[in-house]
Order: sequence, then structure tokens, then C-alpha cells
Amino acid sequence: MAVGDVVSEITSVAKDAYLDIQPGAGAEWVIHNIYYQDKVTVEFYDGSNSIVFFTDLSAEAGMLAFHAFHCNNGHRIRICNKHAADAKLLGYDGIVTK
Repeated sequence: MAVGDVVSEITSVAKDAYLDIQPGAGAEWVIHNIYYQDKVTVEFYDGSNSIVFFTDLSAEAGMLAFHAFHCNNGHRIRICNKHAADAKLLGYDGIVTK
């Protein structure tokens, strides 16, 4: 991918599993929007430590819009599906910056 390209994904994620927003080695992304179908937590993660900075347990679809989450291979954002039983759709979009 080239600088300025859009990076995006939408995928089904199992209960209590994560969608990691993690570029390959040497790449950097700015994530602008995170989309979710149901209950989620969103965290900043370095492979060992995490900071949960957003929780939505309302059982409704939603999004975090117009943000600037900077991700590289070592420090990333990840979204956890917190639905009680089912896999749910999670997604994101952003821009390649390096």
C-alpha cells in the first residue's frame, strides 16, 4: 500500500475475540472510524499492556467517528466483541501514512 491509500476492513469476530488494527512492520496508519454491530470495548495495545479507552455495552450498533488513532506494528488499536454469545461484525477505515 502507498501513502495516502485507504485501509479498511469489516469482519466477523467471535465472542470475546479481537479485531487488531495492526499494520505490517514498518507501516503506519491513522484510523479515522471504527464500526461495530453490538457490544464492544476498544483499547490501545502494545502486545503486553492495554488501555481500554472506550466501552459500549448498549447492545446496539455504533461507531467511533472522525478520530485519529495512530497505529504501527508495535502499538495498535484493537476492538473486542463483548456480545454474550454470538460473533458480530467489526470494522474500521483510515489512511496509510507510512
